[in-house]
Amino acid sequence: MSGKLYIVPTPVGNLEDMTPRAISTLRNADMVLAEDTRTSGILMKHFGIDTRMASHHKFNEHDTLDGLIARLNAGETIALISDAGTPAISDPGFMLVRECRRNKIEVETLPGATAFVPALVNSGLPCEKFCFEGFLPQKKGRSTRLNELATEPRTIIFYESPMRLLKTLEQFCETFGNDREASVSREISKLHNTTHNGTLKELVDYFAVNAPRGEIVIVVAGAKGDEKPAKIDKYAHFKNRNIQTN
Repeated sequence: MSGKLYIVPTPVGNLEDMTPRAISTLRNADMVLAEDTRTSGILMKHFGIDTRMASHHKFNEHDTLDGLIARLNAGETIALISDAGTPAISDPGFMLVRECRRNKIEVETLPGATAFVPALVNSGLPCEKFCFEGFLPQKKGRSTRLNELATEPRTIIFYESPMRLLKTLEQFCETFGNDREASVSREISKLHNTTHNGTLKELVDYFAVNAPRGEIVIVVAGAKGDEKPAKIDKYAHFKNRNIQTN
């Protein structure tokens, strides 16, 4: 009889967001797959969970698939966690779930923490329809994807690092226009979580003098029906940076 794969969300900030069911699932599993065993070890120790852990991340997930499927087919119960949030949402997990489905192995995903939902609700932008983009390509394909999103009518959600936030907001201004409404949420669920709302230009001005820290979620209003894509000056980013540093 085949085993079962559990997808277990973990807190994105506050450890109290860990659900009793998630704790029980991790305790009762034969093995816990963790994106980073050192990071997850802190969580496991906090809740007194001593289940054996193994690494499962983007650099080894191809190589470990066959062995994990063999364990599951042998009847083991495996729980997959990421460093924070729900696995497979901008984190490893999709490939393992897909392979389990192909092998008719049961998969159950527990409800729980993910960063983009509270950021979306906090933004005050329409929530009934939205598209989740996660992390944009850093180089190849980035401009193309932004241009494709310029006329997207739904609220758009992005993940970004604090080091790239200002550059990304400047690119959004170039593509979506300075007056497009947006919000930037950081440190979701943590002690110093904040959300800043305004136009894209106002957010650029704010973060140009207030360097952000922590994990970032950007929420951008969708395009209005009569809105045309901003006229893009491919050198505008460099011009803006020169203005800010002079």
